[in-house]
Amino acid sequence: MKDYLKFYINGQWVDPVTPKTLDVENPATEEPFARISVGSKADVDKAVKAARAAFEKYSQTSVKERLDLLGQIMSVYQKRSDDMAHAVSEEMGCPLWLSKAAQVGLGINHLRQAIESLKAYQFERMQGTTLIRKEPIGVCGFITPWNWPLNQIGCKVAPALATGCTMILKPSEIAPINAYIYSEVLAEAGVPAGVYNMINGDGPGVGQALASHPGIDMMSITGSERAGIAVAKAAADTIKRVAQELGGKSPNIILDDADLSKAIPATIMPVMMNSGQSCNAPTRMLVPENLHDQVVAIAKGVVEGVKQADPMTGGPGTQGPVVSKAQWDKIQRLIKAGIDEGATLVAGGLGRPEGFNRGYYVKPTVFANVKNDMTIAREEIFGPVLSILKYKDIEDAIRIANDTDFGLAGYVQSSDVKKAQAVAKRIRAGQININAAPGDSNAPFGGYKHSGNGREWGSLGFEEFLEVKAVVGFEPKVA
Repeated sequence: MKDYLKFYINGQWVDPVTPKTLDVENPATEEPFARISVGSKADVDKAVKAARAAFEKYSQTSVKERLDLLGQIMSVYQKRSDDMAHAVSEEMGCPLWLSKAAQVGLGINHLRQAIESLKAYQFERMQGTTLIRKEPIGVCGFITPWNWPLNQIGCKVAPALATGCTMILKPSEIAPINAYIYSEVLAEAGVPAGVYNMINGDGPGVGQALASHPGIDMMSITGSERAGIAVAKAAADTIKRVAQELGGKSPNIILDDADLSKAIPATIMPVMMNSGQSCNAPTRMLVPENLHDQVVAIAKGVVEGVKQADPMTGGPGTQGPVVSKAQWDKIQRLIKAGIDEGATLVAGGLGRPEGFNRGYYVKPTVFANVKNDMTIAREEIFGPVLSILKYKDIEDAIRIANDTDFGLAGYVQSSDVKKAQAVAKRIRAGQININAAPGDSNAPFGGYKHSGNGREWGSLGFEEFLEVKAVVGFEPKVA
């Protein structure tokens, strides 16, 4: 059992005000492997005081100073990349090959993108005789999730540092060790005292204290719809800005001219990757009625080829467990709901995969003949479960795609790019992917409707951390 019992506040590793610990479980073994401290409002008060004091100086640093700091962070981050990859695999069950390639890699991408965006970003411009100036918003509170932890920490911390803000991070208490190492990286890189602070804890104890604190100017949360609502309510009394990246139930429209042999495997794997624990996964596959059975046959073959393995030893392409018993139980409940409500179970189903008698492993599962009013088409399952739905024509497909409370992402597959573009414009979601295009870390990421508000990633992600000031008459009017 390893202990990670201190918090990082004001440039120092400190004990919590009130000692209280929590075990961190390895989902592959169902055994605790580490302990963290659980913080409280008193710890938040200390961190906010440090961040407010540091803001006065850090907000006035030059672009060059911040570029140099981000470059140093990136250098130390890369040095610790193996440590972070092992932590992610041990605490959330992500296969080590994926932790190295994607979990750690996305954190590097956000640092790199923040550097490139900062080099080009215009913090001031003239509009006639008025100066339009963008200034750091102040002290930021961050609440990050367990599913892509380094990605979500990176896409908050990197732009906040780039724009001159100070911050307090509360990582997920389910997968907190990677954040502890991330904090060690920032400390070694020389982030000034108080600029970055980290407190472990749960939502009611630390998250609520951050969201309601009058000394915090902005909250950014990535998490469930329930958590996003709670943060927004807690933040309302102090009228702080709230950015939320929440759940998704993303449609994947397969048009009738798509190359099914390519489109189906390419868009099933994002559902299965990371054991289905991705908020933007294309979990609702919409197919023309006359192609339904053909698509189902391809999907069955693809999913039955997905193999489970121990996260530390499984080879490329293998799948690990989901993060916790609570998550496993939720997925089982929703798979059962799909069966009970009359969807056709094509692959997978209830229980652990064959050969696994412990660990929170889930059978990769496909349902066909799904109706959009079924539970598995409405609720975010957050597991390796695909629903295949029929549509009559493009208008029907767009109607079904938009008939959801969520709007985080959408996908379109077609051999006719113009047709795909037209459909993409009509999906009510924050990021649309055409024909399994590679990701773009400069593209804004965020959602419509219950998927939240605000945007992260790239230059547009900077906007969440900036206030706009107009200085009228900055330059005198020339006669």
